[in-house]
Amino acid sequence: MAKSRQWGFVAGVALVLALLLGAGWLVRDRFLPVEVGTRAPSFTATDLQGRPVRLEDLRGQVVLLNIWATWCGPCRDEMPSMERLHRELGPRGLKIVAVSVDAAPGAVAPGGQTGGDVAEFARQLGLTFTIWHDPSGDIQRTYRTTGVPESFIIDRDGVIQKKVIGATEWDTGSHPELIRRLLES
Repeated sequence: MAKSRQWGFVAGVALVLALLLGAGWLVRDRFLPVEVGTRAPSFTATDLQGRPVRLEDLRGQVVLLNIWATWCGPCRDEMPSMERLHRELGPRGLKIVAVSVDAAPGAVAPGGQTGGDVAEFARQLGLTFTIWHDPSGDIQRTYRTTGVPESFIIDRDGVIQKKVIGATEWDTGSHPELIRRLLES
């Protein structure tokens, strides 16, 4: 009798540990940020004409994915360097996709920011790279970003090669070097 109770206790403890371990994996996968070396999660947004677009449609290309908003000062600051990078490496195959998480124009986001006119913003800055819009902010949940801007350099196989939190000068330093290497591979 004592042995069967002991085995029952051991089985109960093992079950509880297995449940806790499983819950830990679920929480980890849901809340930890997307990291370098992992496959870039797919998402759907809209282009500036309102048509649905998907990241997975760009597989096979080197992609600079930038998550930003019109109300974000650092986002605005880094856009000119992104445009210069686009003009330099776009003809060689780099696809820059900047996804705005602005609320719809005139709407108010949960953080209190009002929706900006993304197309007008791009026109004012003379941006010619691809701009998508995700007013629901799903991309931020999918990529578990900490804010805007946040960017990811993704290789032809869809694997994240670099993650940049905050604004940067895209056309100088190690960014163009990495992108050139990815374009050549």
